[in-house]
Amino acid sequence: VRTAPHSTVSMMLNLALTALAYSGVARPVGSRSAVSMASKNAVPPLPLNPVIDGLTGSSGFDPMMLATKDNIEWMKEAELKHGRITMLAVIGWIGVDLGLKFPGEKFAGLTSLQAHDAMVKTGDMFHLLLFVAFIETISFGPTIEMALGNNKKEGGDLGFDPLSFKGGKDYESLKVKEIKNGRLAMLAFSGLCTQAALTGKGFPYV
Repeated sequence: VRTAPHSTVSMMLNLALTALAYSGVARPVGSRSAVSMASKNAVPPLPLNPVIDGLTGSSGFDPMMLATKDNIEWMKEAELKHGRITMLAVIGWIGVDLGLKFPGEKFAGLTSLQAHDAMVKTGDMFHLLLFVAFIETISFGPTIEMALGNNKKEGGDLGFDPLSFKGGKDYESLKVKEIKNGRLAMLAFSGLCTQAALTGKGFPYV
């Protein structure tokens, strides 16, 4: 099955625009400047969820009222984590299809689409699972305590800031950029996987 390039481009542009409208979850800031949106509802017929009103990167989009005071910290953590992973995943997916691969015969000739099943057969996927599980195990305790309100951990803050962005004059603006790029990457990665499977071709998947 092949998707016409024009239809594919139109679809991906629509998804990108949807991502920019999606209401995010991030820590509230003291003043509602350009980085903390003023009260507005992305879906005017529906009521604005007060939980997301004023959050960094929020555009008032929560038509199903999923965010609550009890789960907002957990959702902030989840959105940032998935956004960061998919930003890396988009680069990795395209990079592999452009020829950037680990050395070794078992990696030669693999496309990004084929890599998952191939790595399951060789056992490399299990090693990756163990590595990810180790990281999740370490971070799980503090994240639970954060969600329960028992510590001051900020959602998505892993304590890793080698370039000292935190506390800088552009910090709040950078947080918004991270959220928006993460949302776009989550949609983009889904599009990459789908288009690669439909066309059976490498980058640019048309």
